[in-house]
Amino acid sequence: MNIIPREPFSVSRWEPFREMEEAMRQFAPFFARGLLEPTEGERTWRPVANISETEQEYLIKAELPEVKKEDIEVTVEDGILTLRGERKYEKEAGEANDLRIESFYGTFARSFALPENVDTDKISAECKDGVLKVRIPKTEDSKSKPIQIQIR
Repeated sequence: MNIIPREPFSVSRWEPFREMEEAMRQFAPFFARGLLEPTEGERTWRPVANISETEQEYLIKAELPEVKKEDIEVTVEDGILTLRGERKYEKEAGEANDLRIESFYGTFARSFALPENVDTDKISAECKDGVLKVRIPKTEDSKSKPIQIQIR
């Protein structure tokens, strides 16, 4: 009797909009070109980002493989933080011919609405190993402090 090992059970957060986007991408060839995808000249990509929170700050980690930090711009305007830049396709001379390219290249932009309890003057960003980390500190008065409520 052969025993087939089972894959470990993993729990992931269900995000219906992401699943809908993935389904649309899979079925895009069946629809008229241009309805779901931009034309080749205006193709953009959207890097994935993870957002976490501590008592002191919010942290956005955006995956930007092969993007140089000088090709990234981080701005804040009217409570919106925007990550913008470009992933350039660079083929070295003498390389083999590309048979298939599935990576996205070109310009990208991601915007995030900031909560009111952040100090926009102290936002910092660093890019290392293909990950952009944007640290968004909270204001002093917004940090949660335990308050004792008297019961009457």
